[in-house]
This record gives sequence, C-alpha cells and structure tokens, in this order.
Amino acid sequence: MKKILVPSLIALALGSVSGLAQAQAAAAPESSLSFNVGATTDYRYRGISQSRLKPALQGGVDYADKSGFYVGAWGSTIKWIKDSGASKGTTEVDLYGGYKGAMGDVSYDVGVLRYQYLGNTLGDVTGFANANTTEVYGAVTYNVFTAKYSHALTNTFGNVNSKNSYYLDLSATFDLGNGFTLTPHVGRQMINNTPLASYNDYSLTLGKDLGNGLSASAMAVGTNADTGPYTLAGKYNGKDALVVGLKYAF
Repeated sequence: MKKILVPSLIALALGSVSGLAQAQAAAAPESSLSFNVGATTDYRYRGISQSRLKPALQGGVDYADKSGFYVGAWGSTIKWIKDSGASKGTTEVDLYGGYKGAMGDVSYDVGVLRYQYLGNTLGDVTGFANANTTEVYGAVTYNVFTAKYSHALTNTFGNVNSKNSYYLDLSATFDLGNGFTLTPHVGRQMINNTPLASYNDYSLTLGKDLGNGLSASAMAVGTNADTGPYTLAGKYNGKDALVVGLKYAF
C-alpha cells in the first residue's frame, strides 16, 4: 500500500505505496537503478495505519529506463492483516511498472501496481477476501500540482465484492528552499459495495533533504473513516496523528 516512506512518509507512506515509491515526475534522461531503506513511526497508507499505529521498517528498489518505462518493488512490515484475525500476513510487497512522459508543461505517469501480502490467510477469515490487490493508475502533474486516479481490478485490501473500487489523490509540492518541501494532500477512497469502508483522508508533509541520500519527513495525517471497519485489535487506525520518517536512498 505504498510507500514511505511517507506516502511514498507521502510513503517518508512520502507510499507510507505504500508506499506505496512512485515518483510523479517526467522520465529521467538516463537509465538508473536505485535503492531505498527507511523507517517510520507509523506506516500510513491512504490515511489508514497499516502497522497498528506502531513503527515499520521499509525498503525498495527502482529501475527507470531512459525511454520512460520503469519497474520497481517496495516492501514494509505491517500488522493489519493479523489484527483482522488471519494467522499469517506480516509483510507487504508492492510490485509495479509503468511509463512516465510529458506533453508540453504536463507530465504523466501510467502503470499497474500489485499489492502482495506474503502468505496472508485473510481470505480464511469470515467476512474478508484475500488481501492481495491489483490496481491500475494514471497521474498528471502540472507545475506543483498532481492528480492521480487508481482503479482496482480485484477485490480491494480484503473487502468482499469490492472489485472496481477506486482512489482519487490530489496533492501539491512546494519547494521552500534549503532542502525543505511542503506537500498538502487530500484523497478519497471508495470501496465498492461497502459504503461504511469509504472515507476521505488528508495530510500535510514537511520534508527535508539532509544530503548524501538521506531525507526526513514529518506528516500530520487524518481521516474521516468510520471507526467500525477501521478498528482492529482495539486500535482505530484512521485517527489523526503526527508521523515521522527517515529514508536513505542510494
């Protein structure tokens, strides 16, 4: 559910997806292979904690071809699957690929993302489907603004009969100088056939490039998610919080 580190936190989630690691910039002029490792005080994806409001370890690898095509993988420790009553499912691995390009002042990013929850048994729990989820996505960026739409081709994160659910993400990235960036975000998660599981999320992330591949972030995040579907093991995973993360890219 990608990535932080955030969301991308946004996962620094800047993906916790889940982070979910997908940069939304035009293709680099040369091919590149990069790696990242990091930690966050709470893995948030689309505003919801994947780690029971606890810290998570994360890391990934990305290959970007000079043609604009890219592939990558990213992983994180999680708790929500076992908290739902499954006997297995403590690791999320996201596999993704796509194409980035530009038309004039507008850059775009299209691709497919598979959320794989290793060995998960969530489908054996009454009221749940298998957690593994596949989405296609498209994003456009103009100046500092980005809009992204993700559409599920399968059941969505363990929700029964939830194929064709979607997520709409609106964000902006402001360069504050001296290595600081500020990223406001709002999103809408729609879960097909389960209205109580649909919700809005919002965040404000302050990032800092510390140099030599090291970056840090602090994210204020919250949702209006119903407490019923998103309370597991006695914890409401959509509560307002401040999430801090550290990532090293090389």
